[in-house]
Amino acid sequence: MSPSTGGDVIRLLSMRLHALNDLALTLKHIHWNVVGPHFIAVHEMLDPQVDSVRGMVDTTAERISTLGGSPQGTPGVLVAERQWEDYAIGRAEAIEHLGALDLVYSGVIEDHREAVKVTDESDLITQDMLIEQLRSLELFQWFVRAHLESAGGALSTASAGSEREAANKAGKQARQQP
Repeated sequence: MSPSTGGDVIRLLSMRLHALNDLALTLKHIHWNVVGPHFIAVHEMLDPQVDSVRGMVDTTAERISTLGGSPQGTPGVLVAERQWEDYAIGRAEAIEHLGALDLVYSGVIEDHREAVKVTDESDLITQDMLIEQLRSLELFQWFVRAHLESAGGALSTASAGSEREAANKAGKQARQQP
């Protein structure tokens, strides 16, 4: 790999590192702030996701180092370089957090998929790592969506444009069910 290509991949992976670090923190935030009748199910569902995402963080940082970069995992760098806002929901019902978390997962997955495309010709090893991470990220989103979908497959958070809107839609749908 040329130094120029390596630098491009390192920059791409740095943003994935920020996204994964942010996701791990967001999952823990939800874990601590979820309330309501589905508290224990969601609370316990999230810890294995946190552990897995933290493993992805480590793998991504090590890939950056392998390519000659210096992974930046500090909160200040994450906040300065990220292109998204902090998670918007505090203490809330489990279904509301899951609605917002669905949007978080969608964003991380979409950006990971774009990174897979970018590395298609430049770095198949990085691409393989990203694909493996996507397997778990998509599985975790499926776990979240299982709480948000009707038996017919309608997603209560469909077309939500923000975490707050997704949380409100999910909560409204849950309140309407018998």
